[in-house]
Amino acid sequence: MGRRRALVIGAGIGGLTAAAALRDAGWDVEIHERAAELRAAGSGLSVMSNAVGALRSIGLDLGLERRGQILESYHVRTARGRLIREFPFPAIIRRLGVPSVLITRSALQGALLEATDGIPLHLDSTARDFTTDPRSGEVTVRFTDGREARGDVLIGADGFQSAIRRQLVGPEESRDSGYIVWLALTPFRHERFTPGSVTHYWGSGQRFGLVDMGGGLLYWWGTKNMPAARSHDWRGGKAEVARAFSGWAEEVERAIAVTPEEDILSVPSRDRAFLRRWGSGPVTLLGDAAHPMLTSLGQGSGMAIEDAAVLARRLRGATDVPEALRAYEDERRDRTRAMVASSRSVSDFEQSENLRRPLRDAYFRFMPDRKLTGILEQSLTFTPEPPALTGAATEGGR
Repeated sequence: MGRRRALVIGAGIGGLTAAAALRDAGWDVEIHERAAELRAAGSGLSVMSNAVGALRSIGLDLGLERRGQILESYHVRTARGRLIREFPFPAIIRRLGVPSVLITRSALQGALLEATDGIPLHLDSTARDFTTDPRSGEVTVRFTDGREARGDVLIGADGFQSAIRRQLVGPEESRDSGYIVWLALTPFRHERFTPGSVTHYWGSGQRFGLVDMGGGLLYWWGTKNMPAARSHDWRGGKAEVARAFSGWAEEVERAIAVTPEEDILSVPSRDRAFLRRWGSGPVTLLGDAAHPMLTSLGQGSGMAIEDAAVLARRLRGATDVPEALRAYEDERRDRTRAMVASSRSVSDFEQSENLRRPLRDAYFRFMPDRKLTGILEQSLTFTPEPPALTGAATEGGR
């Protein structure tokens, strides 16, 4: 039958992971990325145990533990620093036997670029649309500069503004979260900033996070409720961020103070209504292109990595590509739908202000250990379904 070609649109975390996994599954792969150069945003993320487990399930070792910092503690505190709850992430991680890694986007991108070394990567390559040949099943992607690429499968991993998704389902509205997110990376030392620590601080309509990236490097993020029109076009500066968290725990104020203004990024926080149908024929979606979610659970990258692992497993040796893609989508649908919904509900609850704030704090402070552990363990566990599902009836059709 010969080797088949996969076209991956997007060189983000999901796209690069999918490219590496598909090559290992026996596919020829090429990647197309709209950006003229690959530059990871100056921020960090958590590759939680479920994502590390997904990588292990397909034999993809990125050496993340050497590139980042293993999560050692996780605390939630009030704005002033009083403990609300210690979350049992370390105990769950030990029981699972799979680490969770705190890592910068640039370090994770570097690991994925090494894993995809030798795979053609076309930059400044913006997908416009695609067509499928009904006789051969081959898919052709057209780019805005007039070029074309042909393959046996097309993976839309092109993020929130996915051109592949737009052709599949038409124009859509995004759903704003009701708050802005500020984030930054900076060298930082403080007696309450310990190795492997994640600490969240909750105020009224505001949150702040300190996350250890290892080597004395801090990733911090802050949120503040504000109308979408302002958060999507925020033009404030470091002084406004500092005012927003004035009077908070000393380590929070210090983190903002030592960060150069030019290193503080602002991003709107938004998602979309969950998409039931991800693909058609030899085309499917992955990561944020399929199921964008708010950041409250820190699982956006994790879900993209899980997607890539399941997709590669389904396509390994598949004789019917559309059937394998629909099986991938069916396997991923319930898991990602739950994560999108949970991310939004947790986000709404954690951004509580005024009279709802003490209710939020009390809810987490007094939640039974067994219930909290069960919720967290479910999100941290990657349990792929058996490949036998490839031949089953699918929800979305061919």
